Amino acid sequence: MTESTRAISPLRQRMIDDMTLRKLGPRTQTAYIRAVKNFTRFFGQSPDAATAEDLRRYQLYLVQQNTSSTTLNATLTGLRFFFEITLDRPGVMKHTSHVHQPRKLPVILSVEEITQLLQAAGSLKYQAALGVSYGAGLRASEVVHLTVTDIDSKRRVIRVEQGKGKRDRYAMLSPALLELLRAWWREGTAQRKVLPGGWLFPGQDPVNHLSARQLNRAFHRALDAAEINKRVTLHGLRHAFATHLLEQREDIRVIQVLLGHQKLDNTARYTHVATKILHEVKGPLEYLDLKPTA
Repeated sequence: MTESTRAISPLRQRMIDDMTLRKLGPRTQTAYIRAVKNFTRFFGQSPDAATAEDLRRYQLYLVQQNTSSTTLNATLTGLRFFFEITLDRPGVMKHTSHVHQPRKLPVILSVEEITQLLQAAGSLKYQAALGVSYGAGLRASEVVHLTVTDIDSKRRVIRVEQGKGKRDRYAMLSPALLELLRAWWREGTAQRKVLPGGWLFPGQDPVNHLSARQLNRAFHRALDAAEINKRVTLHGLRHAFATHLLEQREDIRVIQVLLGHQKLDNTARYTHVATKILHEVKGPLEYLDLKPTA
């Protein structure tokens, strides 16, 4: 019997119901359930019998196993939902605490590197998909879920439905990006890959959309083909979008809207990697009449 056909326990079903009531996404629900399953395996009995000391002991175990800060915090978030919401036992988590994560500056691809990357995409479909990620600043999940009708050529915008945080927004559609998308649409419809009103970037079966994993693989193939040695992820195209706009003196609040950030602080970090702006700043030493000592 597989896990998918095994009967779900009443406790897990209640947790699933609690997550559904709060409209948590499928990936979040899977992550929360995984956190509880892993704790149960460690605990050795039903998780509803756990005490605050058991949770503290589990966090100590994870730290000793060199669990990354990201995984550790995600695990605690899932467990906190289970104990505080599903079991209504908020006191159980009192001896646990999230781990501070140093915020690292993203690695930014230059305009020249972006050009090389897109030229090495391997197909017009992937060139267009990666072009949307950079040209409109969309996340990978947002790119692959685009439909043909999301492209509004008259208003020059891309409609992004249910992006991060379950929010709809409009992204920019520049003339160059529109031209690239039209080229792909013509090729895709001629080959019957792009269906009327269907996915803009279909998978092998046009009924299904391209997966984020497939797009990620295409990105890394292009990265290798372009011989770009920077350690950068697909999300780096979104970082480059924001940074390059900032270097063009675009208002940071406009960039915030285009990225779909709720907080300006999330957008402001790109000021730290906009090197073109740094190069244009005249340092205070330049104003001194200083000559090197002989």
